[in-house]
Amino acid sequence: MRKLDVLIIGGGLGGLTAALDLAARGHQVAVVERKKFPFHKVCGEYVSNEVLPYLQRLGADPAVLAPAQLTRFLLSSPGGRTLTASLDLGGFGVSRYSLDHYLYQLAVARGVQFHQAATVTDVTFEAAADQHQVQLADGHQLTARVVLGAYGKRANLDRQLQRTFFQQRSPYLGVKYHLRLAYPRDVIALHNFANGYAGISAIEDDKLCFCYLTTRQNLKAHGTIPAMEERVLARNPLLRHILQEAEFLYTQPEVINEISFAPKTCVENHVLMCGDAAGLITPLCGNGMAMAIHGAQLVAHHAHAFLAGHLGRVAMEAHYRHDWHQQFATRLRVGRLVQRLFGQPTLSEAVVGGLRHWPAAVQAIMRRTHGQPF
Repeated sequence: MRKLDVLIIGGGLGGLTAALDLAARGHQVAVVERKKFPFHKVCGEYVSNEVLPYLQRLGADPAVLAPAQLTRFLLSSPGGRTLTASLDLGGFGVSRYSLDHYLYQLAVARGVQFHQAATVTDVTFEAAADQHQVQLADGHQLTARVVLGAYGKRANLDRQLQRTFFQQRSPYLGVKYHLRLAYPRDVIALHNFANGYAGISAIEDDKLCFCYLTTRQNLKAHGTIPAMEERVLARNPLLRHILQEAEFLYTQPEVINEISFAPKTCVENHVLMCGDAAGLITPLCGNGMAMAIHGAQLVAHHAHAFLAGHLGRVAMEAHYRHDWHQQFATRLRVGRLVQRLFGQPTLSEAVVGGLRHWPAAVQAIMRRTHGQPF
């Protein structure tokens, strides 16, 4: 195979939108994805409308998927106390199963190469040739001028790159279901419980996404996910209603372990990271999908400048690092601060009770964890 312009490791939102962007600029792009499309992912499946202008410019308007339109936010304490607020920009709800598959099909139609059910085992940068060698588990070796890391929250490649966060254990795990339930289709809700919080919002086809974050210790204390849901989540009356009344559309939930919110770097050994591989915002802020798409726009812009000869590699990496931090560092920092206010019943009750009478603070928090249309 001749040398690629861009190799993207990971076929999630960041990888797929970057592939569409770079292919539209005339570059030869390949994507390595360890699963086969379509597939489910643990994700809250809410996307801020800040991404719509960009997706429309890419010819990837999600309107064809008939997503739910989300305009209101509801927050509950573990005891069931609630507050509501409007979403300034609003957002849309669509499953990763449908959205990722849609973007994948567009990318294939536009000439992007895919290596599915494939795993990257090693990435080496050859300084003399100013290129990367990427080794796959099946023995194939790919050569690329630019490599993007868009492989999600955690992967063995992080160990190979000796990333600092990978050396630290994370206490968090995520659980996701799709379900049906009589529920307002314009509301995204966040329900607190002891050592965790759960989000629920509408997606396409009259379905809901129900996704929660908790700790391994919470699960260990109760033995199984159903037991934990019954004994911990259901103490919140709003969650109890969901768990008892909903029709769960698959018997086993999607589960992911070792979710780390520790700071990461967006360039590692000349690999440009985007999406969750560059930094993960706390799920309660509901903006990870939009951040992945926005990160793809930033990395595609700088990669194109390098490939077109407008920037050298050092300048490309420096400019990308600067723009990524300018766009996302505050959002991630605020997300980590907000996360500390929830998951502990006494503190959560006090915070929700106080914010009920301070709507301006709620709007300010949401603005600081969301971006502007781009």
